[in-house]
Amino acid sequence: MENKAHLDAKHVVSVFQKSVIDWHKEEKPSNNPYDPQSIDHTLYQKNQVDTIQWHIEDEIRRPDIPLEEVVALKRKIDALNQDRTDTVEKLDDFVGELVKNVTVQPGARLNSESPAWLMDRMSILELKIFHMKEQVERKDASPEHLQNCQNKLNILTEQREDLILCLDELIEDYAKGIRRFKVYRQMKMYNDKNLNPSLYKQK
Repeated sequence: MENKAHLDAKHVVSVFQKSVIDWHKEEKPSNNPYDPQSIDHTLYQKNQVDTIQWHIEDEIRRPDIPLEEVVALKRKIDALNQDRTDTVEKLDDFVGELVKNVTVQPGARLNSESPAWLMDRMSILELKIFHMKEQVERKDASPEHLQNCQNKLNILTEQREDLILCLDELIEDYAKGIRRFKVYRQMKMYNDKNLNPSLYKQK
């Protein structure tokens, strides 16, 4: 059987970019424009979760907010972390479907990072690039600040190209059968009332 597996990394980035732009138009979650059964829908959803969490992480670092609000924001972050993990695992399910009929070659290597966790890094990187561009375009900042941020932006955009290459190469290796696809679920414990002692001892 001919090996087939296709997932275009530049397209993945374009979906993340659309999500970032859409969210920042009104600074709130935007309607997902993709088919609910498609990987693009999950990619968009993944970045929306990351974008919400990005801004809550900013907010929680304000020195003037009351302690009870810090606790509420921390619980929101915990819930978003669970959503993030769930969407990452759903993305790996899509990849698993792509490669399920691939003939794995003898001695095929196992990658420590799954494709979806690489996509997770790519999603957050697009947020870094978006917000670093904002810093570069500030009118109230010093020339030193602007140059420092431009230097950082240059590194971030280089990293984007590197991660695009890494994802494409990983998918290509799966298609050739020279890497094995295997996913270990995160099995987060802190949100599970049956696994977190601080929760189940309260019963």
